[in-house]
Amino acid sequence: MADLAIAEGAYLQQVLDHSHPWWHDGLSRAAYGRYYAAQLATPWGRGHLQRLALVDRGEVLASAKLYTFDAVLDAAPVRIAGIGALFTAPSHRGRGHARAIVERLLERAAAEGAGLALLFSIIGADYYARLGFEAIPTANLSLRVIEDPRRGAPMTLVRAGEDRDLADIVALGRVRAERYRVHLDRDRDFLHYAIVRKRLLAGLSPAGVREVQFFIAEEGASAVAYVVLTVRGGAWVLEECGDRDPAGARVGAILQVLIARDPSALRPALTAWLPDGFRPPQIEVLGEQPSPEIMMMRSLGRPLPQVAPADLLYWHGDMF
Repeated sequence: MADLAIAEGAYLQQVLDHSHPWWHDGLSRAAYGRYYAAQLATPWGRGHLQRLALVDRGEVLASAKLYTFDAVLDAAPVRIAGIGALFTAPSHRGRGHARAIVERLLERAAAEGAGLALLFSIIGADYYARLGFEAIPTANLSLRVIEDPRRGAPMTLVRAGEDRDLADIVALGRVRAERYRVHLDRDRDFLHYAIVRKRLLAGLSPAGVREVQFFIAEEGASAVAYVVLTVRGGAWVLEECGDRDPAGARVGAILQVLIARDPSALRPALTAWLPDGFRPPQIEVLGEQPSPEIMMMRSLGRPLPQVAPADLLYWHGDMF
């Protein structure tokens, strides 16, 4: 019987060698390894991220990342086991190794206190449905920032976000999350990890391929709203945002300021996952389509309650 082992040393190099051609995201093999190592070195990564492998006689058959998230379900704390980067080397496919490592990981996570499992599928829902996962619909929204006809910036103090802003951002995020049945408990270490992970990918990519923009609106030396955007070519993704104003007007103002930096430039294609009930007044929704990455959840204990899209607060930038 194959063993479940932490993917480190020679095992990790096998995993990275096998998966790099498929999931490199434009990184060289060396940068791909540094990207994972740097995530592990963050305060959140050290305690919440592992890569595990199903091994037999020194050879990796399949591997996956295991994320441990603190979350809330129906106002009660719950631990979520996130499964990402599930991969079987081509020479070992068709023998049930992926299913085996998923089940072994979930057994381990349940024994350590996890109540739910979460993953994102890019191969459709059927395979993981056979493993007991249920799909939760998420939508990619195409957005337009509504501008003043003069293409000027609003009177809002906007600056680049810094580590000192994270406590304010955590606080305003927790207030907004209270109305949703399911959401991650995004503490300071997690928020730091979420932003650093995007910056690492941009920094390790070839020059000019990716950019990360983290801006806040400031009042009285406190961050009262923020946005995190990833930029690639003419496309912007609003990875996450937050606002002390329930209507989200400051988030909209930040986006107006960023757009107004270059009045003559073509306006970017802007997409986002936005939680139900959060539509900043300066934003127009141009279209909506199902996300190609299917969110899927499975109970590791009591039956999973029905979760509708309106029950969920989950940012695109937290996808793994």
